[in-house]
Order: sequence, then structure tokens, then C-alpha cells
Amino acid sequence: MLAQSARVTDLVQLLTPEGERIDHPRYPFEISGEEARGLFRDMTLVRRFDTEAMALQRQGELGLWAPLLGQEAAQIGTARALRPEDFVFPSYREHGIAYCRGVSPANLLELWRCTSYGGWDAEKFRMAGYALVIGAQTLQAVGYAMGVQRDGAPEAVLACFGDGATSQGDVNEAFVWAGAQNAPVVFLCQNNHWAISAPLETQTRVPLYRRAAGFGFPGVRVDGNDVFACLAVARTALERARAGEGPTLIEAYTYRMSAHTTSDDPRRYRADAELEEWRLKDPIERLRAYLTKNELAGDDFFEALDAEADELGRRVRAECRALPDPDPREMFDHVYAGTHAQLAEERVAFLDYLDTFAD
Repeated sequence: MLAQSARVTDLVQLLTPEGERIDHPRYPFEISGEEARGLFRDMTLVRRFDTEAMALQRQGELGLWAPLLGQEAAQIGTARALRPEDFVFPSYREHGIAYCRGVSPANLLELWRCTSYGGWDAEKFRMAGYALVIGAQTLQAVGYAMGVQRDGAPEAVLACFGDGATSQGDVNEAFVWAGAQNAPVVFLCQNNHWAISAPLETQTRVPLYRRAAGFGFPGVRVDGNDVFACLAVARTALERARAGEGPTLIEAYTYRMSAHTTSDDPRRYRADAELEEWRLKDPIERLRAYLTKNELAGDDFFEALDAEADELGRRVRAECRALPDPDPREMFDHVYAGTHAQLAEERVAFLDYLDTFAD
């Protein structure tokens, strides 16, 4: 079942775009047919959820959406390496990781439908809310990891961001603190090649994973469209963190096959030929080929999964439209931890304004 072992390169790959299993000397990896089918199911359902959310935004049901199309393997592979007690600090595109942490579609859509400030209990799901300020979550992740370190807890922290965020000061400051404090944090950079309309070559002159060496911890580049490799690399990095061996930077080399958000038109800044090249590396089709070639899944499995995805689509549409509108008075409730004189005055003025409207 294994093709010729891969040459040692700077890209960790365990599954080729054609669906052939290969070995990597630093990342031995075994997986059962059941586990492989589970990863395929995860990616398929997450893609369907993402597709439905895109459609809902176009229909005016969501204010905005940040699609993950093409990045399913990087997120699912990494998330399935987490333990329940680990904690995640996402950016705003980690829908696959949220799915793996148990966040429901309705909870996840609340932010994008503007019916709540977040949508889920961070402590319950061990995942913070989405961070729309680019890179800010990396400093929060390192601070949390330093607390975990001082508590002596056997936990790891995962901080997620994109290639564009690596140009932000917050991210580099997070690297400084993580390296100097040997914090139990794993940085997952999903390098999808485009920071909105800015290509990767305008962000850096060296591969992103190599930046880690300058801060005193290891970096590794993984094929971000290979769910097996993402799982294997994340397991190793998270185990290092839990064992007190410090941070790791994972650069998941992938591609954003859709828009940056629904307010973006990628046709204005990238060529169709580039997109077609990456479609041939589709993470879901890659794993489908592996399952089919090795007779680990047949038509019955794929047909049942398609039906499950259709049911998920119906549920997402119904739950999104059923989300209750928020009370405008609640906008003042979670701004500060305690009382604030100016905010109290503004609240009174706003309530007086609302009272001018008839019921």
C-alpha cells in the first residue's frame, strides 16, 4: 500500500495528490481504514457547511463569511491531533477546527449573522472566539500557554493564523515570548498564498517556517492539502509542547480556493490557471483516491456520506434562519468587566432614543 518513500525535502508529505501513501523519515505514521474514513467524513461535512454558509451570505442571511475551501486538510488534520484538554486560539477561518471541537453550526454562525458577540462557550469547547484583529490571538495564546506552564498542567495551546498575519507585529512579538519562555504553544500558519489580495512573495523572501529558528524554536513546513501529514506533524508538535519542550511553528502549505471573505473578488488579483493548478491538489479528492485505490471505502460509504452532507445542509439553513435577533440593549452588557461612567451615560441616552419608537 506504500509507494516509494519520499525524499527528505522541506515539505512533509505522506499522501501524494494522486492518493499514494509515502513515508517520511521524521514522521512515522499508521492509520486504519476506519480512521481514514473518519478524516474524509470530517473534511466532506466541513466543506458542505462552508458551502452552505457562502450561499446564506449571498442570500442576505449572513453579514459576512470567510470561506475555508481548500484548507480542510490543514484544519481537520491538526484538530484531530488535539486532546480534549488542549486550548485553541483561532483567527476567523477555523471552521474545521471549530467543528472538531464540537461547536455546532448554529453557534458558529451567530457571529456572522450578528446575533451575538461570539456564539460558544470558550471554556466548554476549549476554543476561544474568533479573532478579527489580524494576529492579535497569537499573543493571547502565548499568554495563556505561559499560564498553563506555570500551573504545571499537561496541556498544549494551538494558535492559528494565516500567512498575511506573519507580517504583523503581534505575531512576531508572540514568537519572541514563546521562544524566550519555552511556552507550550504550537503556531499553525495556514499559508494559503494570499493575504487578501497580497501574494506570498510580498510578505517574505524565505519560507515562513524558517522564521522560527530566529526565535529559538523549530519550524516545519507540511503539505497543507495532505490530511495525514498535517495530523502527523501536529501530533509531534503538540506532544513536544505538552512534554515541556517548547513551541513549534507549523507552516501548512495550502491554498485558498475561494475568496478571502464574501466581500472579496479574487478574480481581480489572481490568475485562473493558478487556481486550476491547486484544484488538482484538492485535499478531499486526494483522500478519496487513497480510500478507493486501497478498497477502504466503496460506493455505499460515499453515497451515505453524501446523504449525511445533504441533511447537514438542510439543518444549517434552518438553524441559521431560526437564530433570534438580539436585543439592541445588550450591546452595552459586555464592553467592560465592571461599571463605566461614560458607558452608563451612553446607555441611558440610547434607551431614551429607543423609547421614541412605537412598539
